[in-house]
Amino acid sequence: MYRYNTIDQTIVQERVNQYRDQLGRFFAGELSEDEFRPLRLQNGLYIQRHAPMLRVAVPYGLLSSTQLRALAQIAEQYDKGYAHFTTRQNVQFNWPKLEDTADILQMLADVEMHAIQTSGACVRNITTDEFAGVAADEYADPRPFCEILRQWSTLHPEFATLPRKFKIAMCASREDRAVTFAHDIGLYLLKNDAGELGFRVSVGGGLGRTPMIGSTVREFLPWPHMMSYCEAILRVYNRHGRRDNLYKARIKILLKALGLEEFTRQVEAEFKHLENGPATLTQAELNRVAAYFTEPAYEALSEVDFNHSDYTDNVAFTKWRIRNTRAHKRAGYTSIVLSFKANDIAPGDATVTQMRVVADLADRYSFGELRISHEQNLVLADVPQKELLNVWQTLKDNGMATPNVGLLTDIISCPGGDFCSLANARSIPVANAIQARFDNWDYLYDLGDIQLNISGCMNSCGHHHVAHLGILGVDKDGKEWYQISLGGSDGTHLGGFSPSIGKIIGPSFAAEKIVDAVETIITTYVNIREDHELFIDCVRRVGITPFKTAVYGDREMR
Repeated sequence: MYRYNTIDQTIVQERVNQYRDQLGRFFAGELSEDEFRPLRLQNGLYIQRHAPMLRVAVPYGLLSSTQLRALAQIAEQYDKGYAHFTTRQNVQFNWPKLEDTADILQMLADVEMHAIQTSGACVRNITTDEFAGVAADEYADPRPFCEILRQWSTLHPEFATLPRKFKIAMCASREDRAVTFAHDIGLYLLKNDAGELGFRVSVGGGLGRTPMIGSTVREFLPWPHMMSYCEAILRVYNRHGRRDNLYKARIKILLKALGLEEFTRQVEAEFKHLENGPATLTQAELNRVAAYFTEPAYEALSEVDFNHSDYTDNVAFTKWRIRNTRAHKRAGYTSIVLSFKANDIAPGDATVTQMRVVADLADRYSFGELRISHEQNLVLADVPQKELLNVWQTLKDNGMATPNVGLLTDIISCPGGDFCSLANARSIPVANAIQARFDNWDYLYDLGDIQLNISGCMNSCGHHHVAHLGILGVDKDGKEWYQISLGGSDGTHLGGFSPSIGKIIGPSFAAEKIVDAVETIITTYVNIREDHELFIDCVRRVGITPFKTAVYGDREMR
């Protein structure tokens, strides 16, 4: 993985020193709340419903075991003993004291981490496929390009006033596990017919109040022009993008207003001024960064025969292996998805003990590295298949061998109204109630793959728009209600590689009725599905009407 050089470390350390001074001046009354707000946001600090929230950057989701232990230490020393994994592959602490935040940032800096550009109006964390570099279906390793984009975008003066949540995602696999089409800028790394490496560039994706799937503006962009083309896109936005309305200040709104053809024309015209300029990426620079992402010291291993009785007699292990492992590009290796979606736990939350267990497993079995997934789970990317049983046993001994990856209870959820002051409704109690209602492993396995996502407000931090079954918290006269959408897809294999926005089925449900509504939808699916038909395929075949009828009955649609 990438390691800081002197420049990286100096930037991060100077930012810590700067913030410590700013924090001191705020407590001394020399900075007003309004003056301090943009300064704290530039360092990942929100003031939430009950306490500050610190969002730590995890570039393209890649962590070392040392860094995870540091996060565990922060959770133990300065929080309430846990941390939260986000859909942006970052880490959040929900309970730090404001006066401790400079010390926390110093602890992060000591292990080559920071909270810069995780919040506010800037280019946020660059994200990619959590299996980047090891995926069996990968065209190329996107991580060097992600790192270059991270360095380019960090503290870029021209992009300091972008829309909040401005997102760039990159993927290089057949299965778009980074959901590139749901981002402001999506970069899909591929090879053309001539075998040349480049990007398909999409613009204008995003969720929130106006969910949209991005539009392709370049079918093939040679890789040296990656930064120049992104800069051209951002310059067009800076020229025309709205600033009068917080909710309309997005590239997707501008693209819709100008039209794809005119937007593309202006981007290409701007690119002409930047092409082959200082931001052009050279082979030498790519090689320099790529040297940080060389293959670890893999052993020459044979594939393990998991049909052998030594494994098949252990039903619990077999179920976990089938649900929680993914194909690896090297023979004899696999990638493990560690589910943090156990019942009665907020989705994506990890305790101090759990983080330390995972760090130990990474050191022992996965070259000291791990990844955060968009689904709020952790990944051990390079595990020898022969060690799977040992890994599972360790997880089982620590209550972490939850075999539900991809199932209905593998819920993506934002923190919701329990923490976030923007939320209209709570998310965590709904997620826990659904998990409790479907606490039957045989039934869950029979249902198969279903993506259920929950957001507490229209900001869509839980990505409910692109879920097979999405739940959105809405406010009605100060009370919590929930809206259901069906048929969304993030573009992975579970959605037939076709990203889509879910359709709202009808009026919202009171908090005490939402789990019943979900159960009715699932029961309807079971009754009308064809043999081995996945939930998303069933919804696409029959539409939302059968589910709507089942849920509402004769209730007036108003």
